Amino acid sequence: MTNRVQIVPKVKRRRKRVPAPQETPSKLNPLHGYLTRPLLKDRLLLNLPQRVQDSFHAISIPAAYNKGAILFVEGQDPQGVFILSHGRAKLTASSADGKSLILRMAEPGEVVGLPGTISGLAYALTAEALEAIQAEFVPRQPFLQFLREHGEAALRVAEIMTDIYHATFQEVRNLGFSASAPEKLARFLLDLTAARAESNGPPRAALTLTHEEIAEMIGAARETVSRLLADFKRERLIELRGSMLVISNKAGLEKLLSQ
Repeated sequence: MTNRVQIVPKVKRRRKRVPAPQETPSKLNPLHGYLTRPLLKDRLLLNLPQRVQDSFHAISIPAAYNKGAILFVEGQDPQGVFILSHGRAKLTASSADGKSLILRMAEPGEVVGLPGTISGLAYALTAEALEAIQAEFVPRQPFLQFLREHGEAALRVAEIMTDIYHATFQEVRNLGFSASAPEKLARFLLDLTAARAESNGPPRAALTLTHEEIAEMIGAARETVSRLLADFKRERLIELRGSMLVISNKAGLEKLLSQ
């Protein structure tokens, strides 16, 4: 059953309705990949003139989503973009036989649904709230008009779209050239900790994904991920301290990438 969108109106803002997700057409293939690394936080509006930011907020609709809520589904006509304020969303593609692949996790500050909104093509992925989310929804036509009127914002969107292209290309290379499940998992863990690198101590990051979700991200079976994580711990390549992942032997993990 489709999750309902909970609108959280701001003071003195006219209430608008966020379109409910549509059913995914059967046997529809994904149109393209998506971003595989987080965008710069708040990049869409970062350092833009105040008048541009005011124009954007005038057309945005604040919305709240519970964990598991669907922002949009693969194959749905594009309704607009979502700018995440708090919480994360997972972006997945599905095959005709029901298999799912998580392309990436969208972090706070990111724009979700941008390629379809710009192109007019159906959403290529399904966006699902990984946790409780607060976001700003901007309907497609007002967003396109906003870009026509504000060249600075249009240029920023072009930069983000370029990042999406290059990151998608890199992801295809990684998947295509990673021959084994150990290599794919090692790359995933190294990339996860690299995105949250600290100056002191070994690389570490919060590992909030389930084994099933990790499996969907690297294209492996859940049992394979569980077994490999146990192997990595036994070989002292990694440590798991509750939900905290610590890379104990970075060189050892990197060696798996060259095998």
